[in-house]
Amino acid sequence: MELKKKFPVLSNSQIDKFLLFEKLFKNWNYKVNLISRKDINFLFERHICYSLAITFFFKFKSKTKILDVGTGGGFPGIPLAIFFPEVEFTLIDRTEKKIKIIDSIKKELKIKNVKTKVGDVKNLKSKFNFVLGRAVTKMEKFVPLVKKNILMHNDESGIIYLKGGELLYEKEKFPNIKIYKLKNNFKSEFFETKKVIYIPKNDF
Repeated sequence: MELKKKFPVLSNSQIDKFLLFEKLFKNWNYKVNLISRKDINFLFERHICYSLAITFFFKFKSKTKILDVGTGGGFPGIPLAIFFPEVEFTLIDRTEKKIKIIDSIKKELKIKNVKTKVGDVKNLKSKFNFVLGRAVTKMEKFVPLVKKNILMHNDESGIIYLKGGELLYEKEKFPNIKIYKLKNNFKSEFFETKKVIYIPKNDF
């Protein structure tokens, strides 16, 4: 099992959840275009593994509160919620149809640590340890939008973002940014330029 090779800490029950998630997601994607029809053939690599790449660099404590902004089809929130069952995830998206699908999927997966919200994050007042994003918007827009939602008194809190390409703006704007290159963790060409970036709260 490829997932077990890449993420050996996963239990058999977690592996079963990922297999069911993959099946459910593909079924829904034929009805509603959550991700592109071409991309669905790469669901495991480009969406599930890409989401789980965060686990190489972050080991969230129990009861950590995490917000996934613009979650779309549930990435990276749902894979991370399966991986970290003791962590509390909130997934927000402006498209009600997508959130309803996530609600259906999480019910079938029996995931208890995920809440969902329909709406724009600019109207969200809740506070979290970490805010996640993936292809939501440019960082110069994303950071001002979500920094109000980050708990500032915690030892470790901030923004975790999945991103490809150059990071000229990020390096210049955020002096304490941490950049983790995924080409060291995955062999495929897709990950050649992909990174997990972490902007700690003291950079806001």
